[in-house]
Amino acid sequence: MLTRMIRIAAVAAVVAGILGAPPLAKAAAPSPETAAPGSSGSSQLTDLSELSATHPKVDPETLPGAPVYHSTCAACHEGQVPKAPHKMFLQMMPPENILAALNTGLMKAQGAALSSKQRQDVAEYLAGMPLGSVHAKAPPRCAGAAARFDAKQAAAPVGWGLDNSRFIAADVAGLTASDVPNLKLRWAFEFPGSMRARSQPTIAHGAVYVGSDNGTVYALDLATGCVRWSYRAAAEVRTGIVAQTGDTGGVPRLFFGDVIAHAYAVDARDGKLLWSVKVDSHPNATLTGTPAYHAGTVYVPVSSLEVTSAADPKYPCCKFRGAVVALDAATGKQRWQAHTILEEPRVVRTTAAGTQVFAPSGAPVWNSPTVDAKRGLLYVGDGENYASPANDSSDAVIAFRLSDGQRMWVRQFTQGDAWNVACMMRNNPNCPAENGPDVDVAASVIPYTDPAGASVLLAGQKNGWVYGLDPDADGRILWQERIGRGGIQGGVHFGMARDGATLFVPIADMADGHDGREYDSAPRPGLYALDAMTGRTLWSAPAHADCKGVKFCDPGISAPLTAIAGVVFAGHMDGMLRAYAAGTGKVVWEYDANATVPTVSGATAHGGSFGGAGAAVRAGYLAINSGYGLYFHMPGNVLLVFAKPR
Repeated sequence: MLTRMIRIAAVAAVVAGILGAPPLAKAAAPSPETAAPGSSGSSQLTDLSELSATHPKVDPETLPGAPVYHSTCAACHEGQVPKAPHKMFLQMMPPENILAALNTGLMKAQGAALSSKQRQDVAEYLAGMPLGSVHAKAPPRCAGAAARFDAKQAAAPVGWGLDNSRFIAADVAGLTASDVPNLKLRWAFEFPGSMRARSQPTIAHGAVYVGSDNGTVYALDLATGCVRWSYRAAAEVRTGIVAQTGDTGGVPRLFFGDVIAHAYAVDARDGKLLWSVKVDSHPNATLTGTPAYHAGTVYVPVSSLEVTSAADPKYPCCKFRGAVVALDAATGKQRWQAHTILEEPRVVRTTAAGTQVFAPSGAPVWNSPTVDAKRGLLYVGDGENYASPANDSSDAVIAFRLSDGQRMWVRQFTQGDAWNVACMMRNNPNCPAENGPDVDVAASVIPYTDPAGASVLLAGQKNGWVYGLDPDADGRILWQERIGRGGIQGGVHFGMARDGATLFVPIADMADGHDGREYDSAPRPGLYALDAMTGRTLWSAPAHADCKGVKFCDPGISAPLTAIAGVVFAGHMDGMLRAYAAGTGKVVWEYDANATVPTVSGATAHGGSFGGAGAAVRAGYLAINSGYGLYFHMPGNVLLVFAKPR
């Protein structure tokens, strides 16, 4: 799920677009020390000195790169050209990525028409910050035993994918409930050239595999944190890294996606690219939900940021439709594409500004698909419509047939939900008549079958409701319970967890919803345990604020949960990582990620809000990213790896 803070940021901050990226054909180890040119940028740094990643203080249109962009780039990167990523995506990217694209990457031909100064100017204008603003000391490369690929530690489903329960069995986890109170930070990794940490790590083959916001995917030695290899994707890798399970044909593959809708497969042993494919042609398409792998096929969820484009009254909103794309795991060849909305958008009206409005649109998929091999189905949850009129496919759980992507059934929870960023502006005609409430089904669906053979699908929504659905009756609602107050920034965000018949539900509910809405009840952030078959609340562990005036500090849980036998791990938005007793909700261990820690590179770093990425647990280690975002969340940029004492 892409929560509202990113959408707001794209309007309020320096909104910029992607021009391309480094080459996709081979692995590369980015070097922060050499990424930015030396003295050649000094004249621009004066103009950009008041700009930062979090708060632009000058009008970006007065910067020297603005006329270069408008005369050279804007004609393709503001929604006019299919597959040309929209300019808003660069808000998520360091300027070094844009400059590399123009110098040696996908936009080299276009960059050749510009001087070196113009290329730097446009990169800094689009990113909204000077080169060198984001940097970190280079991490050490592995040598000797630490660099070796461990074929014996085969991939295991320890995160998203398959049933999405986010429960890790004892033989895989290597941690027991009695070990958890003794966990200690073993090492920390600061991502070079990055501003935030949002990718779900995966532990396999003796390594931690994780993505970063400058597009680099790392393989880090599990014991020490040194870099075994790195691969540079075209743009930010926000998805989790999925390790192929079962028969790999001798090639252990990793699958992931980037924010400009490329899906990738790389060799887990050395990071060499096996294939890369653009899965959606819409300029605003993005991949943030983690792909799912099953039986030789990779299922890729597709979302978009077209809700942000709609902030421009002249933008014809909206034509994107959420989708799932099935790819051959060995080749990347598309097997099928299935949309959450069956009909293509058509013109339904013209605004007072003379702009055409297209519908139905939206229903993006932010979550990792759930495979139900027994029934031959794939389940996803989706988000709101982007334009009026809203249809019957938004805010729903949808079942697709695994074999060909045919839509089998839809269970909608909230009718009439159409929303885009224009609704946050006064008198913007692109705001749909419904004006929200924008309550996506953002977390992955979790299946459960009890010992008697009864089955249920478990789904959570941003309005704070949790549902139990009948998978054998077209998703008929068996039970529903409201756990949180909910809202655009509330309810269930990135993922629940299940251990047997107990469903663990994280509630984000922020004190200030950052959406201008008034709510009829107080927020209820915290962790809740429900009976999976009935929805009955077993216990609750409210999260209380202890922020002492810290900006963007909220106690709720936006990040996905991870469970092992007897324990649930939850990363809070105030930077606290806590372990809860699964039977009672009592906190048995906690760690403050805001603390400054030494990193494997010999420098120091700190985390911040947890969100987007949960914990990976394997072989006695726990790995988690901290520092979800720059807007309405506490920033940070660190991978934290814990283990029980030696």
